[in-house]
Amino acid sequence: VQLQASGGGLVQAGGSLRLSCAAAGRTLGYYHMAWFRQAPGKEREYVAAIAWNGVSTYYADSVKGRFTISRDNAKITVYLEMNSLKPEDTAIYYCAAKRSASVPYNYWGQGTQVTVSS
Repeated sequence: VQLQASGGGLVQAGGSLRLSCAAAGRTLGYYHMAWFRQAPGKEREYVAAIAWNGVSTYYADSVKGRFTISRDNAKITVYLEMNSLKPEDTAIYYCAAKRSASVPYNYWGQGTQVTVSS
């Protein structure tokens, strides 16, 4: 599965962005999806996840209440709506996919840069 993330950019603190993750040439309908991020000098961290059927969503405590993950299987796209952005949200954001809930994410996109200015 080839994933491509887009939608990053530069935004002021308190602003919003929506990231998209699409799979080239195939549906994401049976894949569990997630967003991760990596800030300069820090390890990659989990941000949010959504089950293959969209019923269950999960969030890191640091983004809970501000970010929303969703998916549109008909458009083979997963979204991350980010509101009330903070400078500490600055990072490269990656989307990831897996077929089974019991294994690590094994398909990764190339990342999209999000920069939040204070």
